[in-house]
Amino acid sequence: MDYIPVVFDPQSTKPLYYQIYACLAEQIASGQLTAGQRLPARRSAAANLGVSRNTVETAYAMLEEEGYIETKPRSGYFVADIAPLFPFQPQGSTAALPAFEPQESTFRVQFSTRGMDAGLFPAKTWARIERGQLARLETLLQPGQAQGDLQLRQAIAAYLSQYRAVRCTPDQIIVGAGIEYLLGLLAQLLREKKVAVEDPGYQKTGVILQNSQVVTVPVPVDAGGIQLDKLYESGAQVAYVTPSHQFPTGAFMPMGRRSALLSWAAADLDRLIVEDDYDSEFRFSGRATPSLQGLCSTGQVVYLGTFSQSLAPSIRIGYMVLPPHILAAWRQRFAGYASTVSRFEQQTLAELLSGGHFARHLNRARGVYRRRRDALVSALQHAFGSQVEFGGLHTGLFLTATLKLGLSESQLCQRAENAGVLVTGLSRYQRLAASPNFPVLVLGYGALETQQITHAVGLLKKAWLNPG
Repeated sequence: MDYIPVVFDPQSTKPLYYQIYACLAEQIASGQLTAGQRLPARRSAAANLGVSRNTVETAYAMLEEEGYIETKPRSGYFVADIAPLFPFQPQGSTAALPAFEPQESTFRVQFSTRGMDAGLFPAKTWARIERGQLARLETLLQPGQAQGDLQLRQAIAAYLSQYRAVRCTPDQIIVGAGIEYLLGLLAQLLREKKVAVEDPGYQKTGVILQNSQVVTVPVPVDAGGIQLDKLYESGAQVAYVTPSHQFPTGAFMPMGRRSALLSWAAADLDRLIVEDDYDSEFRFSGRATPSLQGLCSTGQVVYLGTFSQSLAPSIRIGYMVLPPHILAAWRQRFAGYASTVSRFEQQTLAELLSGGHFARHLNRARGVYRRRRDALVSALQHAFGSQVEFGGLHTGLFLTATLKLGLSESQLCQRAENAGVLVTGLSRYQRLAASPNFPVLVLGYGALETQQITHAVGLLKKAWLNPG
């Protein structure tokens, strides 16, 4: 070869040496330049291309370093013997990937169950406490404990004892970056067991368990939570339940059902209950029923909780309380893992809890969310009267609305979407076939101001009663 088959792109922002490298590498990778073919000497190549000798030297060096060409003493540069590569990808570039841009919502109002009001976050208190942590900077920059900092686990244990009647020591608590992470670890300890999940239920729970090769079986729920007769029939050894505010039906598990569920576990010491108490902080009426964990005398309940809704999703702090035998298995597998939560955030949250700031924040937030719940119920009752019935009003940031308007669930959702309002039907969360008498919608209100709620219900009334 007496010349290099390179054509420079005058519009390219790439340097000349890179263009030479990329062009030759592509021709070698595709087989256009064959093994053993001699490349022109650097001086003659530079002269033919009208570039400096250093430019060619740099391109050749890159090619040689990556194995596209090789040198032979006193003979020059030769194409290396490599199998054709398709397609060639130049150094420093990336393969084309599908765009991962969040879609801007076309909905004017979203009754999302994931919504919460970021404006309620106790920003000033959090910032003041976090600034105070700088005095301990050298300590907090060191690795912490795998289960989470002791101060935070002590604060969580005291809080759970006072408000949820959870009986545990700080040593039983594992702190991690959200329920999803913690459940992923727990799932690895449950691989030999079949897990019953509520149906309808939170879909991501099943996904996380199945991604960890855990066998899951759906068990139907009714007005009192998971159905015990169906749980026995399922053959499951683990029951994953949300007894305080079942998602997405809003059902509350009464004491009789709780006692029966604990009896199911006690009948076989290999059985386990996983109690997800994710939004129990926002109880609007009556006394909170003690947690299953606090009622259990046999140590067969894993208790899961999070600060994602009570503070903010981005805080990414969740926790689980493990019974002693599960804790021993966890430590055997994961004691060498580093904590996934920043020690600064752990210590800030610990002081927020122990200093009474978190309880005051919850009282304020509970009042705001109660007013929003009341606004949604009032607006729906005003719009639809006796044609709407409610469920799950006692706790949490969502409720269910059963609508007797002569429309199917899909019609309700589609007409709402056409009006710019996002609503979700109960069937989205179901694995088992079910045919309720009337369609049920799951409506989250945590992120909506009362004015937005009133406006949205007005849009729904028009869409459902007077379309087009």
